[in-house]
Order: sequence, then C-alpha cells, then structure tokens
Amino acid sequence: MPVVNSESRRARSGNRRDEAARVAVLHAADDLLVEHGFGALTIEAIARRAGVAKQTIYRWWPSKVEILLDTLIEDSDKHVPVPTGEVTADGVRDYLRGFARFLTGDPAGKVLLTLIAQAQHDPGTAGSFHERYLGPRRDQERDLLARALDAGVIAPRLGLDEVVDALVGPIVYRALVGAAVPDALVDALVDDLLRPRPES
Repeated sequence: MPVVNSESRRARSGNRRDEAARVAVLHAADDLLVEHGFGALTIEAIARRAGVAKQTIYRWWPSKVEILLDTLIEDSDKHVPVPTGEVTADGVRDYLRGFARFLTGDPAGKVLLTLIAQAQHDPGTAGSFHERYLGPRRDQERDLLARALDAGVIAPRLGLDEVVDALVGPIVYRALVGAAVPDALVDALVDDLLRPRPES
C-alpha cells in the first residue's frame, strides 16, 4: 500500500478549502452589493454571508473595493471576454452587444457601474480600478480593433483610442442612467464609427 504524505494531503485539502472560501467571498460581495448598495457593503457583512472569518478576508484583501475588483475581473473574463481569435466586423459587433447585456443584466455589471461611480470621488478606488480592470480591458479592446483593422474588415473614422471611447462610452452612459442599451444602438455605433466592410 503506497505511503501518503500527510503534509501533502493537508496542503491539497487546505487549497481546496481556501478556493471554496475565496469563491464564497466573491459571491457574497456580489450579492450584497446588488441587494444593499456599495455604502452598506461591509467586510463584516461579507464574512457573515460567505461563512468565513473576517480575519480571513483581511488576510486576502485590503478592502471591499479589491474584493469587488476580483469579482468583476473573473465575471468579465467568464461572461464577456474580449475575442482573441480571428476577428470579423460581426465579431466586434457581437462583443459590444454582449458587453451591453453584461452591464444591464448581469450582477457583475452592477459591480462595474458601482466602481465607476466610486472612482469619481475616491482616488484609491480610481487608481486600483484603472490599474487592475479598465487599463487591461481597454488594451484588449484596442487590440481587438487593431486586429480587425489589419484584417481589413473595419475602417475606423477615428484613431483606435478614440474609437474605443466612442463605442464603449455611450453603452456605459446608458447603463449608468438605468436606460436600456438596444442592439440597434450598438449596431448604429459600429456602422457609423467602424464602417465595416462587407465580408466575402
């Protein structure tokens, strides 16, 4: 019968427990934000909902903003990833439609809108938000458009940085004011700003 190293077994078991606790914290923060808003969201409430010790949360995250950022990053990557494969004009359009649905219909979309609002008057939130989410996401979106341009499937009317703002800005604004973002709006933005070329 093989000998099992007890330390290895405990480490693996501990890692599983740690991951389960981490996921529980992220879900708890997400749910509590939707239910009660950012102002009422506390580490104590997250710990109670997740069933973990408050000290555990503070060991992993310095603030509730960092918890929300982890939630946002994971959910964005899962539910609305920026396409990385072969790019087409329809692929750009579909990504923006999915992003609009994410903002208006996914709980993680509320996390994004909340962090945008919080960043307006909290320099710490703004810095972390830009470094961890907005900057990397914008780079991915710019790369998407650059690849589409190189492939000859779009002909942007603006520079790539400006066109990212012009495409994403109206979608975020309508979500911030609680308005719907219909596919027709996304299509109009894409058609006007990118002038997609017919695909053969």
